[in-house]
Amino acid sequence: MQTSMEQRETLIETFHDFLEEIGIVLREGEIPETTFLPGVSIENGEVVYSKSKLLYPGDILHEAGHIAVTDSSKRDSISGNVAEVNSGKAAEEQAVLLWTWAAIQKTGIPPEVVFHPAGYKNASSSLIDNFQEGEFEGLDLLVWMKMTKNPGERGGFPQMTNWLRP
Repeated sequence: MQTSMEQRETLIETFHDFLEEIGIVLREGEIPETTFLPGVSIENGEVVYSKSKLLYPGDILHEAGHIAVTDSSKRDSISGNVAEVNSGKAAEEQAVLLWTWAAIQKTGIPPEVVFHPAGYKNASSSLIDNFQEGEFEGLDLLVWMKMTKNPGERGGFPQMTNWLRP
């Protein structure tokens, strides 16, 4: 989803407000030329972005999801491509995708902002379709992390009990 400069600013502000509310720092800063997602990185448990290098504002929310699902004792020390260095990266990525879907529902932004065609190994539209149809592969991990309840339960997914893993 292409965004104008004004839309980008609004999205970044929306992400900033949401992340601040749940306890994740989002700040503008210097980003190395090469990052896993252009223009955004995780540094010591904070999401850092560069307006000039950021190609897809929704990537901010995805990276915040990695911070959110990280055990609280390790959260402040994670940096870089955390999925790459995590031994349980496939399961964690599923949890991040679901966390991101919940955040999209909470903030009201269009899913295509985060699940954009340039990411997710060409599966962005199928992810959106699956989530809209209530198919939440890997939800048991978010439930195990005490971040949400099963759909159908009071306060169940996509509502979150805890936005940050305890």
